[in-house]
Amino acid sequence: MVQRKAGQAVRAVLLLFLCIAILPAPSGAAERGPVTNLPLPRYVSLKASEGNVRRGPSLSHRIDWVYKRRGVPLQVTAEFGHWRRVQDRDGAGGWMHYSLLSGVRTVIVEDDMTPLLRLPRPDAPVRARAELGVIARLGECQPDWCRITAAGRSGWVPKSALWGVEPDEIRE
Repeated sequence: MVQRKAGQAVRAVLLLFLCIAILPAPSGAAERGPVTNLPLPRYVSLKASEGNVRRGPSLSHRIDWVYKRRGVPLQVTAEFGHWRRVQDRDGAGGWMHYSLLSGVRTVIVEDDMTPLLRLPRPDAPVRARAELGVIARLGECQPDWCRITAAGRSGWVPKSALWGVEPDEIRE
């Protein structure tokens, strides 16, 4: 009788651990890449002036298209050996060799003639304007604003006017 109750207790504890193990991670916990241990998803940029996007993570997979713009921001969504699955602002994705990618953060301006402001305030003086599709280097980011640099000009832009930065991302 005592042995039977002990067995039931052990099974109950094992079942509890199993239930805890299969629960999804809390939403605040960031997924990490199995190769780099860096957060997924994360943003990178195209290091080369040209980069092949493949259907799968090897040279034997077909090239679906070629990026031809150095610095274009891409979002890494998965890792496999020396390969990273990336996605662009249009949602198109594929696999690229890690040597074609850089950790330098860039963004794409999503609004035409976006003002680059002297300070992170809507009423700040305008330093310059950036056209739709401009690729800029990403600097500091506050809750609603990011400082960008393009063609030697820098200024503050609302995060909502950029692709390549998360809405809740803060950078110093």
